[in-house]
Amino acid sequence: MEYGLIGEGLSHGFPEMICQKTGLLSYEVQDLSPEQADAFIRARDFRGINLTGPCTRTVLPLLDEISGQARRLGAVDTIVNKEGKLTGYNTEYFGLKSLILKTGLDLKDRKVLILGTGETGRTAHAVVTDLDCAQIYKAGRSGKEGAVTCEEIYEKCPDAEIVINTTSSGMYPRLDDCPLDLDRLPCVRGVIDVICNPLRTALVLEAQKRGIPAAGGLYMLTARVVRSAELFTDSGIIPGSIDRIYNEVLNSRRNIVLTGMSLAGKTTVGTLLSKTLGRELADTDDMIVETEQRPITDIFAADGEGYFRDVETEMTRRLSPKTGIIIATGGGVILRQQNVDALKKNGVIIFLDRPLEQILPADDRPLANTRDKVVALHKKRYPTYCSTCDYRVPNGISPEDVMARIFKVLNITCV
Repeated sequence: MEYGLIGEGLSHGFPEMICQKTGLLSYEVQDLSPEQADAFIRARDFRGINLTGPCTRTVLPLLDEISGQARRLGAVDTIVNKEGKLTGYNTEYFGLKSLILKTGLDLKDRKVLILGTGETGRTAHAVVTDLDCAQIYKAGRSGKEGAVTCEEIYEKCPDAEIVINTTSSGMYPRLDDCPLDLDRLPCVRGVIDVICNPLRTALVLEAQKRGIPAAGGLYMLTARVVRSAELFTDSGIIPGSIDRIYNEVLNSRRNIVLTGMSLAGKTTVGTLLSKTLGRELADTDDMIVETEQRPITDIFAADGEGYFRDVETEMTRRLSPKTGIIIATGGGVILRQQNVDALKKNGVIIFLDRPLEQILPADDRPLANTRDKVVALHKKRYPTYCSTCDYRVPNGISPEDVMARIFKVLNITCV
């Protein structure tokens, strides 16, 4: 291996993609036990590696030099081999600090609640201390090392203003888990979650619903990998490169979810996006018809709207873990908040706002098969389309122009 990532229980994905975008093409991922990782490092048959897991601490005696930041934190996540001499660095601090600043959070004189007492929790403690926070609350399962237990948070940390989650709560595959009830912490003004799978955890979504600035961990990971590439190649970070690479990775991984009235052009625009970007198109109405083996009109006639909505919810649940696809939704998918949350975890919701006069009745849509029904439905649902979307894109023009507008709001380079 020339460059790569080693650790236990690893999966391929973000680090390789990010590293390739820095120009460092020979980046590999190797799943190694702590014992295997120890032997790998002792062999010194690499130029630069990233580490995860327990070996970030156990590796220290194997190194010739350790950077000041890594020594302070007692953990090394990056090793550079220069002519046989191993130097250890810590990029997690840089990544987390970059994420906090990118999110626009000012921690000076703020009370910060850190969830988790592991390696990343200790890094968070150092970062927020350096950002001049007023007080730090630590929370963990056991309540050891001066931490409160998760059950004690609301009693002992009621005035927490910034929350940083370093636990695995909400990580794939447990996408619906949320480590906090934000309604019981009324002073919270910012949320950071280091998890990047899904792109938006339940905690991040709950914060955003309340208008609280919040972000997941993809920017942190991007900053860390770019910093590692800089150390590997002994070069400086190009100004703006972290933002550029983050945006490219984000747009390649997140789903584009189209919402709007029936016959508002979701399938047409979705098909065009799919062909242009080379991505899979998933249509929730088509999925329902395929699953039920009958038309939507028959489902409504035989089992009613309630049954249809239950099947629709199951389709959104299936789509929630997917990444990098186009999703065209049924007109009523936004009626259930759980559907919106499922679609937002790895997706960005685009409301295709077609003028009412251009939305025609359709015989295969039981709730919109007459003009009067279309008008009534539009009036009822329009506020929900607006409140649940990330971006509203007018759709009274050609599909090509709509796609161009979507590319513009998402900062996607036209391919």
